[in-house]
Amino acid sequence: MDKARRMATATGALAILLWSCLALVTSLSRAIPTFEALAITFAIGAVTLFLCFLPRQGLGGIARAFRQWPARAWMLAIGGIFVYHALYFISFRLAPVGPVTIINYLWPLMIVILAGVLPGGESRLGWPQLVGGVIGFGATVLLVGFGGIALGGDALVGYACALACALVWGLYSVLNNRIGATGSEPMIGVCAAVAVLGAIGHFAIGERFLMPDSSTALALLVLGVGPVGAAFAAWDHATKKGDIAVLGALSYATPPLSMILLVAAGAAEPSWRLAIATLLVVAGAALAAMPAGKPGLRAKPAG
Repeated sequence: MDKARRMATATGALAILLWSCLALVTSLSRAIPTFEALAITFAIGAVTLFLCFLPRQGLGGIARAFRQWPARAWMLAIGGIFVYHALYFISFRLAPVGPVTIINYLWPLMIVILAGVLPGGESRLGWPQLVGGVIGFGATVLLVGFGGIALGGDALVGYACALACALVWGLYSVLNNRIGATGSEPMIGVCAAVAVLGAIGHFAIGERFLMPDSSTALALLVLGVGPVGAAFAAWDHATKKGDIAVLGALSYATPPLSMILLVAAGAAEPSWRLAIATLLVVAGAALAAMPAGKPGLRAKPAG
């Protein structure tokens, strides 16, 4: 792996670190309806990215970067990010939190597998990636726990939405690596578009608007600046220039890191599951980062 690819992969690790804060910060803003929160946080994310890119690129540079993205890149980014979050919210409304969380955390495994089997990429799926993915998913299952699995009609729809959620993010991450769009400045427009779609969804489903108090407003601000604004720009760059299979494996660090932050903040109790899951995540990531070797599965080149 060359230096530029390593740096891009490290940028993706930063996004994963920011996303690990999502559970803790979201718990402070859960009084806000989901699509209202989506609209507010992505609007903040758009402003954050604009202020970050403006000093370096200027308005002209940002405009040129916008024009360099093909239509398919815009459609993939806006559609992937918005649909992922819409499915995420729906699944949590219809099914128990434990099983839905586990199913949703299939997305890192989806990335590792899809990166190796979809045509047009350089990643190769071999036994190290398969075993590393299984170990990583095992850590997620161990950490989150199954809880009570309901099998009613609404719950089944929720599970299906969670599975679709994982597939959407896996596909988005892998296809973003192959679409050929350069620069991450257009993520300003992507975040703005998702904010607009969130507002439309808020009114379309009849959510009641709630004015956030000072603590909730601070939580929404932190969400917009970090896990939404900076994280999505970092992930966009990483999935285009980094090692997508390694990123998929590193993504399994999200649930253990989330739990560590929750424990540190006093929102969760430490347990043996946390320690074992963390070790499994490290082992799975190390395995998945190994060369695939000859006895692996490789997609045929596109065309």
